[in-house]
Amino acid sequence: MTISEVISEIEKRIPLQQAEDFDNVGLLCGIPSREVSGILICHDALENVVNEAVDKKLNLIVCFHPIIFSGLKSLTGKNYVERAVLKAIENKIAIYAIHTAFDNDFFGVNAGICNHLGLKELNILQPKKNNLKQLSVFVPKDHSQQVKEALFAAGAGNIGFYDECSFTVGGSGTFKPIEGSNPFSGQQDIRENADEDMISVIFEGYKQGRIVAAMKAAHPYEEVAHQIYALDNENQYSGLGMYGEFEEAMDEKDFLKMVKEKFNLKVIRHSAFNHKKIKRVGVLGGSGASAIKSALSKKCDAYLTGDIKYHDYYLAESKMLICDIGHYESEQFVTQQLFEILSQKFSTFAISKSHEKTNPVNYFL
Repeated sequence: MTISEVISEIEKRIPLQQAEDFDNVGLLCGIPSREVSGILICHDALENVVNEAVDKKLNLIVCFHPIIFSGLKSLTGKNYVERAVLKAIENKIAIYAIHTAFDNDFFGVNAGICNHLGLKELNILQPKKNNLKQLSVFVPKDHSQQVKEALFAAGAGNIGFYDECSFTVGGSGTFKPIEGSNPFSGQQDIRENADEDMISVIFEGYKQGRIVAAMKAAHPYEEVAHQIYALDNENQYSGLGMYGEFEEAMDEKDFLKMVKEKFNLKVIRHSAFNHKKIKRVGVLGGSGASAIKSALSKKCDAYLTGDIKYHDYYLAESKMLICDIGHYESEQFVTQQLFEILSQKFSTFAISKSHEKTNPVNYFL
């Protein structure tokens, strides 16, 4: 398989359209048409990771954080970013970053945290405005099923954990072919009546091009009557952060001890104890101070994330235990998650997890 074919398969599972607008996801360097010899999965594509790919003869690195983010104007090897990218280019290694596309995925970064904690009844903490749209198209009844199948095959009709969702209403339509037309049925200058179905489906905006093309290809009419509406609905299955509940509440100190053990942490920075039980917990991998208010609004008893600043702890307002477990530490399960996803998809070449250290934070104890 080529690099572009591998990427296409990855993005069927984790669409890059889920990523935040500011993010630099996708193929950062490499030739898409090159054959893939193997994949190395890592958290950060640093120079030592590229060296590992060279040693293992793997020419595609799938990383979580983008090594190229912004402001790169030259490649002279003057810093760790340029050294890593130059090393990859010199050795014909492609680098592909997934970052917030996986942060926003329902089964992504935050699901990994929740599952590791043992939380149940998971929900998105900050649902993403995902540009949902609705398509309504009028089809002659005897072609209704084939158009519906084409819409589903193109990705329309997915709502959460349900696929091929649609609604059909039957009715009577009229049309009059005029000069220049080549009608599927009827005669020029004579108004026709037709038994038709109106099919309605919902889809994510980034799929619009292929859905409309599939609809027109399957439709018998020369002119396809259809409407597309933008929806204000939140996509409750995509967004940043998650929250869930333990089967049984626990004391604050017992909760922190459990988190420290499960995440193999040396330290947890946290807000003042509220002397209340911990049952509902919010999480957001990486830098998550921006979601503290969302966790409060969801009535979370505790919130786990990284990169909390001094004044952020005041936002707890004695209502919630805010816990900074570290940026890397909160994302530590990502490499294993991506390894499992890619191993299921690809079996014809080697897939390996990087063993190189990329966490820049160390502790003196």
